[in-house]
Amino acid sequence: MESYIDDLRQRKQKAAGSEKDRERQHAKGRLTARERLDVLFDPNTFNEIDTLVTPRYEQYMDGRSSRFGDGVITGFGLINGRRVFAAAEDAAVMGGSLGEMHAAKIVKAMEMALKYGCPFIALNDSGGARIQEGVDSLAGYARIFDANCEASGVIPQISVILGPCAGGAVYSPALTDFVFMTENSYMFITGPNVVKAVMQEEVTLEELGGGLIHSTESGVSHFLAKDDRECLAMVRSLLAYLPSNNQDDPPYAPPRDDPRRRCPELEQIVPIEPHKPYDVRQVIASIVDDGRFFEVHQLWAENMVVGFARLNGWVIGVVANQPMVLAGTIDIKASVKAAHFIRLCDAYNIPLVTLQDVPGFLPGTHQEYGGIIRNGARMIYAYSEATVPKLMVILRKSYGGAYCVMSSKGLRGDLLYAWPNAEIAVMGAEGAVNILFRKEVSEAADPEAKRRELTEEYQQRFNNPYIAAARGLIDDVIEPRDTRRVLIRALELTLSKRERHVPRKHGIAPM
Repeated sequence: MESYIDDLRQRKQKAAGSEKDRERQHAKGRLTARERLDVLFDPNTFNEIDTLVTPRYEQYMDGRSSRFGDGVITGFGLINGRRVFAAAEDAAVMGGSLGEMHAAKIVKAMEMALKYGCPFIALNDSGGARIQEGVDSLAGYARIFDANCEASGVIPQISVILGPCAGGAVYSPALTDFVFMTENSYMFITGPNVVKAVMQEEVTLEELGGGLIHSTESGVSHFLAKDDRECLAMVRSLLAYLPSNNQDDPPYAPPRDDPRRRCPELEQIVPIEPHKPYDVRQVIASIVDDGRFFEVHQLWAENMVVGFARLNGWVIGVVANQPMVLAGTIDIKASVKAAHFIRLCDAYNIPLVTLQDVPGFLPGTHQEYGGIIRNGARMIYAYSEATVPKLMVILRKSYGGAYCVMSSKGLRGDLLYAWPNAEIAVMGAEGAVNILFRKEVSEAADPEAKRRELTEEYQQRFNNPYIAAARGLIDDVIEPRDTRRVLIRALELTLSKRERHVPRKHGIAPM
C-alpha cells in the first residue's frame, strides 16, 4: 500500500505546480491559481475535483504526466460560510490554454453548481484556445458557452479576469452576471491585425483591452481592482449580497442601524434649485444601513448609479440618476447599465429601490444614431418585466419620458413617493413657459419679468408632486428626512409580493 500512496502523492505534487511556476507568476505581479483559491475561499474549505485529469493526447502515456489538471483547477468550498463552485485557470500549465479536457472540467463544475444550486466563479488567466488540439478546443469553448446560458438567471455566475483572456475565451465572461478585472489583466478579440499591432508596438495590451479600458469605455468589466488580492476580496464582498440561486432569498444580515432613524442631512445634500448638481451617492449612503453601498459599474456610464445595499438588514438593488454627470440625463450607456442591473436583481429576488432626479433622455444626433430609442426601451422592458418589489422616490426632477421609464406606476411600480420639492411634468417650468406663452412674453413691456412671473405661476400650478398625488400616480409626498423609515416600511410590506406575467416561452426584449 505504501508504494501506491507514494505514487498518488507524486502525481498530486506535480498537479500542485513547482516553485518556478510560483516565481514566474509573482514576477508578473500575479498569484498562482492555487494561491488565488486560497484567498477566495474560507480557510481550508476548498475541495478539488478532477485533480488528475490530463490532456487527451497524454492519456496513453505512462501516467506520470507533468500536466496533471490540464491547466485548470476545479472544485467547491465555502465563501462567507456558503457553498460555491470555482474553476481557476493555471497559467503555469501550458499557459492555461483551453483544450478538450480543460473545458470538460469547467463544464462539469458548472453543471454541478447548477445541480446543487451554488454560485459559480471562473478565475481566468489563459492564453486562449490550445492550438495543438485544434477543433476540440473550439468545441470546448462552445460547451462552456452553452453551460453559461443554461445557468443564466438560475445561479450567480462571476468571471474574474486575472491575466490574459483573448479570443473565444472572452465570450464566457460576457455571458456571466459580473466581470471583475485587475489593472494588469486584459481581454480582447484576437485577429491577425490585432496581433500584428501588438507585436509592432503600435498599441499596448492595456490600450487594446486592459482592465481600465473595459471598466471605463466598453463597460465589459463591472469592477476594477489594483491586484489579485483586492479583486478576490471584492468578489467575496459581492457574494454577501447575492442568493445562492434563484429559488433562495438574498442573505439577510441582522441590522445594527436603527430602522426609524431620520435623515435630516438629506435636506442639505439635495439643493432645491433644479439645476444645481450633487452626488447621489451621498443620498444613498444616508438612507441605507450603516451607509454601506456596494456600487456596480462605478466607472462606466457614471450618469446612472447602480449597486447593492441593505435596508434594515434586507438586501436591495439601488438604481439612481447622478446629477453630477450629464445632469443625470439618461443616455445609451446608462440605459444598458440600468437594464442589465434591474434584470439581474429580478432574477435573484432582490427588491429594487429607484431614486429619481432626471431631466430626461440625453438629446443629440449621436444618441439618436446610436439607437437611444431601442436602448432606452431596454429600461422600460426591464422594469415592466421585474416582479420583485419596486419602490421609488422622486428626489427633485422627473421630466418627460424619463418619468415613465424609471419604475413609474404604469410599469407596475409598487410604492412610489416624492419629496415636497419634486417636479413631475413633461418638462421644466422654464421650457414650458417658453413654448406655451412665447407670444405673451415677447409682447410684454418687460419680457424677462413676465417670463419669471409665468414660470413661477406654472411651477406652483403644475410642476409639483401634488398633481401626481391627486391622480394616485404616487402614493405619498414625504419629508426627505423620513425617506429611510418610509422605504423600510414599504420594503417589509412588499417582500411578500407575488406577481406573475402571462404564460409565454419568453419575451422579445429590445437588444
